[in-house]
Formats: sequence, C-alpha cells, structure tokens
Amino acid sequence: MALVDVSRLPHHVAVIMDGNGRWARAQGRIRTDGHAEGSHAVRRVVRAARRLGVRALTLYAFSEQNWNRPRVEVDTLMELLRDYLLRERAELLEHGIRLRAIGRRDKLPARVREVLDPLERDTAALDGMVLSLALSYGGREEIVDSVRALAAQVAAGRLAPDAIDEPTLASEMPSLSVGPVDLLIRTGGEQRISNFLLWGSAYAELYFTDTLWPAFDAPDLYGAVAAFQQRDRRFGRVPSDVGGYAGPLAPHGLPQAGE
Repeated sequence: MALVDVSRLPHHVAVIMDGNGRWARAQGRIRTDGHAEGSHAVRRVVRAARRLGVRALTLYAFSEQNWNRPRVEVDTLMELLRDYLLRERAELLEHGIRLRAIGRRDKLPARVREVLDPLERDTAALDGMVLSLALSYGGREEIVDSVRALAAQVAAGRLAPDAIDEPTLASEMPSLSVGPVDLLIRTGGEQRISNFLLWGSAYAELYFTDTLWPAFDAPDLYGAVAAFQQRDRRFGRVPSDVGGYAGPLAPHGLPQAGE
C-alpha cells in the first residue's frame, strides 16, 4: 500500500468513475450490474477519503451527455442514485459529511430530487468533508450557465461589464465553492477529462489508472494521493527549490499566499 503524508493532502479530489460497463462485461454480467457494483465503490472511496482527511471530494456521477444513453440504463442509474442517497443518509450525518449536488439538477426525476433535496438541507451545516455529486453535469454547461447569470446581472444594471474578471466568473460556478481541483483521478484506462470540471481543473494534477471503477478501493485512492504528492506544482512558475507538493490553490485558481 502506498505511503501518504497526511500533512500534505490535496484539498479537493475529483473522480471520473469510469469502467462500470467493461467491468460487468468482464464478469459476464449486464451493464446495469456494473453500475450497481460501482455504487459500492462510491461508498468505499467516500469512506477512505474521509478517513484520510480529504476536505472536498467531487464524483462525476451522471453527465449531461449521459441522458443520451438507453432509457433503461438511465432509469437504472437514477434508481441506483436514489437508493444510494437513502442508504448513505445515516452515515453522512454520523460523520459530518456535507452532501451537495452540482449540475442541471432540475432535469433529475422527481423521485431523486425528493430524496436529494432534504439530504442536502439536513447536511448543509455539517463541517466535515464536502461530498459533491456531479449530476446532469457538464463543464462547458457550467461555464455557459455562469456566463448567463453574469449577463443577466449586466442587463439588470447590477454589474458593469468591465467588472467581470476570472474571480467574478468563478464565483458563479457551484463546483468551485469548495475550491479548484487539486487532484483529478480517472479510472478505467481512458486518458481524457470528458467535460468534467473544466474551469476548476485548470491546474489539477491528473492521475489515470487502468483499474475499473467497481474494483477501485481505498489502496487505489491512497496510491493516487501518493503520486500527487510527488508532483512539482509550479502554476507557471519556475521549478521549486524543494520540488514535490506546492500546496492547494486558492478559490480563484491561483496559488494561496505563501505558497
């Protein structure tokens, strides 16, 4: 098992959970079985991240483009999401985990929102790890929605166009309320970010693994964090004198003071 320095953890870890279908195929099972097994991996990784001390974990649970999948698969994913929220409610509350959803949540079925909305409210004041589920989410879509919000403020006379800068735009992006991504993990062997947290991942360290999501476990997370701690995060500067970890980013996407 990889050794992790808990004093130098990434603040915000994001995961593209890929490989459910291929895992099921390798087991001679149907795709929906892979999604069901993937929900168990979510529980394992949330627990491992919390115990490790990660402050923010964002999981790519359902993309805006996933609505184009076969209806039976979408319905299964929505039912698995609802079951997960019901099943994990007690554990989230017990361990002080704040749950939130990012994305175009108005497109989620009512049966999901009727479970999701109360859980968000009931965990809103908790001060433990923040667990963000990206649901009906797309990075491009988030940027477009944020620009529209600013444009509405300009049209209403509440905001001057020349007052819009990077921090102003970033402040309209829900994914950035926990800060930019420090470590972006993708399972399943593919090496792309698939429209996930595009703005927040501008300076993220990318970690790709061949492990399929249903097989991803705590040691895999520790390995990704250990690899992150070996990176020299320069943010456009010259190489550091000491190398290695250079600290998390401030909410506006630039290194924190003193880093």
